[in-house]
Amino acid sequence: MLPKGVGSFFRSRWQGLVPLDRLFWRDLVLVGTAISLAASALALGLLGLKLPLGLVLAVHFASVPYSLFLTMAVWRTTEKITGAKAWIMTLGATLWLVAMILV
Repeated sequence: MLPKGVGSFFRSRWQGLVPLDRLFWRDLVLVGTAISLAASALALGLLGLKLPLGLVLAVHFASVPYSLFLTMAVWRTTEKITGAKAWIMTLGATLWLVAMILV
């Protein structure tokens, strides 16, 4: 079972209770990118130590579920608003997800 704070973190984002700007810029762009880059750097370090490729790939892609969650949370939140901002944030989250998976 997750600690209460962790559960409320995920629940609030999934239910669209977090302001879109905070969800996109802080959670997705800043924190999500930092986590993805850290996983990639760790995977490169493991590769340099000549550890098994399966382990290296597992570490490299470990951040993908969180990235998917954040992207889908942005999509769900933008469903509640209209206009160009919703479209731009949805497109931005999608492009960010592709970039994080490729990096």
